[in-house]
Amino acid sequence: MVKSLRRWIEEDVKPFRDEPVRWLSEQHFFRDPLRPVHADPDVFLSPADGVILYQDFLDPDEPVVDIKGSPHTVREALRDDSYAERSLVIGIFMSFYDVHVNRVPYSGRLSYRELAPIDTFNRPMLDVEHELLEELRIPVGGSEYLRHNQRVVNRIDVGALHLSYYVLQIADYDVNRITPFVLGQQRAVLQGTRFSQIRFGSQVDLVIPLSGEHDLVPLCLPGQHVEAGVDALVRIDRRRPGEEQR
Repeated sequence: MVKSLRRWIEEDVKPFRDEPVRWLSEQHFFRDPLRPVHADPDVFLSPADGVILYQDFLDPDEPVVDIKGSPHTVREALRDDSYAERSLVIGIFMSFYDVHVNRVPYSGRLSYRELAPIDTFNRPMLDVEHELLEELRIPVGGSEYLRHNQRVVNRIDVGALHLSYYVLQIADYDVNRITPFVLGQQRAVLQGTRFSQIRFGSQVDLVIPLSGEHDLVPLCLPGQHVEAGVDALVRIDRRRPGEEQR
């Protein structure tokens, strides 16, 4: 369920803060709790457990964030110079204490491409995790990993909505495993079901292009903690013929 950052830390993180790192990394981190799988054609569910870092409607060349004075755009995030859609972009940071199994936000057909890191080593995400867990605030810096780190771009084609949306998985410094549960392209996936896992800290971005047929209404706020396959992130409002985009 959606929780404030403070409530999530108090209820879900604090009970495990004193556990040894080895136990956390070998036992707690790899948990995969049972969750109900349900279909709701009027919403996109969260693809990941984590804290919402940012959420905005952006043109493809608008900055998602500013990295040391240099804009990081939607095109750059997807590493696709041809991407031309205005989109709703939601970034979810997964801490060491989160469940790291990712789930399908909306049913469709999934294809993926694994992209190598720009540098020899992935950039660390520890500064972001420290700001969230220790300072209880969304960090304004430390986001170099968004540009440099290894990533997998998952595209889900949705015939019912006449669009393709994206789930971008970004790996942490000490991570070299973004692991799809089933290999294969253009495979049917159902809303709320597991499709992949990222080892240890990481980030998942949901990118949904706007269309002339519906409006996208965000349901959560930056700073809130959400759960994969459980919490609705976006409501889909279908327009009547001739109705303008809101």
